Amino acid sequence: MSAATNSEADASVFDELTWQQAQEIIARYPQPRSALLPLLHLVQSVQGYVSQEGIAFCAQLLEITTAEVSAVVTFYTMYKRTPGGEHLVSVCTNTLCAVLGGEEIYTRLCERLGVGHEETAGAPGSPGSVTLEHAECLAACDLAPVLQVNYEFYDNQTPESAVALVDALRRGERPAPTRGAPLTDWRHAELQLAGFFGEPSQLREAVDGPSAAPETLAGNRLAEQKGWQAPAMPEQAPPLPTVAEKK
Repeated sequence: MSAATNSEADASVFDELTWQQAQEIIARYPQPRSALLPLLHLVQSVQGYVSQEGIAFCAQLLEITTAEVSAVVTFYTMYKRTPGGEHLVSVCTNTLCAVLGGEEIYTRLCERLGVGHEETAGAPGSPGSVTLEHAECLAACDLAPVLQVNYEFYDNQTPESAVALVDALRRGERPAPTRGAPLTDWRHAELQLAGFFGEPSQLREAVDGPSAAPETLAGNRLAEQKGWQAPAMPEQAPPLPTVAEKK
């Protein structure tokens, strides 16, 4: 059953440019349905979240059911089901960050913004509005506690620095991330995740920035100082044991 026959949502709310960009995304993949994840990012870049119309839009383009699209949308936390703010602030509260102050940072930001998990301070999409969430591991344990704004890293945070960062966002400022590309708004970040960076000449400006921190490279520096090297790979790996050999 195609999406067009099993949903009352109207995918025509998306303009011609969005339909064109969607076709460009689909053309990247041998199988059209493989384009679903970036298509959902495209939807969020337009609407700020994945609406029922967005689900119908993806289903119609990929000739799959809206149930199949909804299953993906509800599985991944990066796809939002309600309108959010100009900025998404994600605070890592997984084990190491939590032990080093992540829980306190999240609590202080909740108090400062007057919101809880996946709630927005300010009118959704308005300048200076902020959506707050606590997140699972952000893969930066060596720089804990960390948070992200629109998926850009702010490392070695304290409750005070996190509050100052959010205050700056609400004033319309865009403080530079510790690592990664210059900060933009969340919808523009979603458009980049869909694979669109403007003119080719703008790509480096959009994504260029420091990508490694001293803490991350400490092991490399120590290995160089000590003259350590990884053992050479064998020229031929031994064959895997058969089932009979395992027994």
